Amino acid sequence: MSENYILSNAEDGVLTLTINRPQQLNALNSEVIAMLSKHIEAAQTDDAVKVIIITGSGEKAFVAGADIKEFADFSPAQGKDLAALGQATLFDRVERSEKPVIAAVNGFALGGGLELAMAAHIRVASSNAKLGLPEVGLGVIPGYGGTQRLAQLVGKGKAMEMVLTAGMISGEEAKENGLVNYCVEQGELMSTCLGLAKKMKSNAPTALSAAIKSVIAGYTASVDGYSVEIEQFGLCFGTEDFKEGTTAFLEKRRAEFPGK
Repeated sequence: MSENYILSNAEDGVLTLTINRPQQLNALNSEVIAMLSKHIEAAQTDDAVKVIIITGSGEKAFVAGADIKEFADFSPAQGKDLAALGQATLFDRVERSEKPVIAAVNGFALGGGLELAMAAHIRVASSNAKLGLPEVGLGVIPGYGGTQRLAQLVGKGKAMEMVLTAGMISGEEAKENGLVNYCVEQGELMSTCLGLAKKMKSNAPTALSAAIKSVIAGYTASVDGYSVEIEQFGLCFGTEDFKEGTTAFLEKRRAEFPGK
């Protein structure tokens, strides 16, 4: 891969991954997807990483969509393979990260960009953010999980409106509809995300992972989320984190989890 499309910075347990294609408004291409996936995968086994933040370079765009020129001439079979590979390689991988993932949405989050943000566990948007799935205007539909995750977050009616009109909404409207957790001024975006990350990384890593698995299970076809919760709840009892957390509570002190 010829260019460094992903900037990586790890500090105090927080790994910040910045998509770095500012001239293309950080549009996703096959290299970006592969590189970002590689970083997410590596973070899973890095004990120094407690929380992951994904953002885009500059203040104009988080990710302004997919790189259309890569697939403009694809056949139906190639299009199907593109969606399947992208979902498996990156979008599902982000959602199933055992480390919490926060999307810092700085500007445009359109098409694949919004789909990437929706795959994260928490979303924080800047006040200048514009979010949408404009694919039907190009004669195609969202293919990286957008039709599913958008409806899960904002409800069927609003999802239908956003997809079928190909319109954009502001960061504040996204917050009102549950698409993002917070909408803040651009200058406060990263500090807000880091504040959330600080709260998360003070908790038990094994419990964070179990909680993510349990919540995601409830939105996974043919999976009983309640059963997964019961299983994960039980597994927590066999961890050193559980021993430390309960001991600290009984001793009326702050728990000290590994790498906290």
